[in-house]
Amino acid sequence: MNLGKLKQALTGRELFDLVQDELEHVERKLTAESVASVETVTAIGQYLQSSGGKRLRPALLLLSAKFAGASLGPNSTAIQLGAVVELIHAATLVHDDVIDAAETRRGRPSTNVKWGNHTCVLAGDWLYMQAFQIALRERRFQILDLLIGLTQMMVEGELLQLERIGRIDVSEADCMELVDRKTAGLFSVCARLGALSAQSDTALQEKLGEYAWNLGMAFQLIDDMLDFTAREKTLGKPVGGDLREGKVTLPLVYALECASPAERRLVETILEQRNYDQVPFARILALLEKYRGIERVKDRAQAFTDKARQIIGEFPESPYQRALMTVTDLVTERDH
Repeated sequence: MNLGKLKQALTGRELFDLVQDELEHVERKLTAESVASVETVTAIGQYLQSSGGKRLRPALLLLSAKFAGASLGPNSTAIQLGAVVELIHAATLVHDDVIDAAETRRGRPSTNVKWGNHTCVLAGDWLYMQAFQIALRERRFQILDLLIGLTQMMVEGELLQLERIGRIDVSEADCMELVDRKTAGLFSVCARLGALSAQSDTALQEKLGEYAWNLGMAFQLIDDMLDFTAREKTLGKPVGGDLREGKVTLPLVYALECASPAERRLVETILEQRNYDQVPFARILALLEKYRGIERVKDRAQAFTDKARQIIGEFPESPYQRALMTVTDLVTERDH
């Protein structure tokens, strides 16, 4: 791609074009590293790889590496780490679908539907360990430190979410803690690993990590909002799925702050029954609209996006500085 184009605003396609060659190397690495001695694990890895994910996390890592001045050959550290973060992300999706008893993911049957819970828990464990196996080959303790801390934080987030399943007394702070642990932390580590692969100084690693943390917070808040507002075909899974699974996310938390006792009972009914048979999904949407739950979450997401833009805006203008600025637009303006 002609880097001169970055003097204007980038489209999403142009943004990914900047790291297209490197993403193809990551893809080949994933294919090679997803082969296990047990055929079922290999099949699950290939199924996940072919599911059409956006590869946003490895792209963020690669853009951060290039921003920090890394030269990315086929076997460079950033390519290896791009595969690592995507394998960790895949492992979390497999485990999440088991915990949530999900039936679809990205418009296809989820892995637990195809292979069963027991197999998928073990396959998710294998994917985690394979990610660490690749990272270990780099022989750098700082990489392992970041990945171990991240994995523990994500597991703790999952446990906290499980404790709150079915509860209506979830606070804004509770929601923000989960967003931090389950999404923003991974985004932050992706950017830090990119900078680390470029042998950059600690200050730059921390700044890029802070930028990506804000980006991750915005990404998950938009995700929580889209769970209520997106079309099922676009979302790739049933709308209203979080509430059906017993999760009260931030849009609903905001609405419940103002809801009447009768309106709260509508939500409690869904939390108890785990379906929309008695209380139609449209009633919940109306509740969110009435009390500006969606609007308030969009405002919160925008504040995190603005902070991310401010951090990157402090750096001198360059092609990859503009690219990281553009990522913030993709996150807040997406529809799935």
